[in-house]
Amino acid sequence: MKLSNDFSGALRIFAYFMSSGRHNMLEGINYLELYGSEPSAIEMVFAIFVNVLELDEDGNVTNFKYAQKRATDYLRSYCDRDFEVNPPYEDWEITLYQMPTT
Repeated sequence: MKLSNDFSGALRIFAYFMSSGRHNMLEGINYLELYGSEPSAIEMVFAIFVNVLELDEDGNVTNFKYAQKRATDYLRSYCDRDFEVNPPYEDWEITLYQMPTT
């Protein structure tokens, strides 16, 4: 089974705005400096985004904005220790899965 075009588009546009430094949910946060210097922070952002993203039975993304919010809230809290993520993350949202062997 292949991932849907909708999922591919959601991941692509999220990756674009994360790597451009212009994600509208991170306005005022200078997060580009984390790329290369603190890759685990960026890794967690993408893990949260993909863990939270939901698809319907046809493979269409049903919660794109919410998945972005959960992911970008992590990065905002990482850069601004006074920012509180609400609600706090559940374990399943912040799980880092292993790389495939094939």
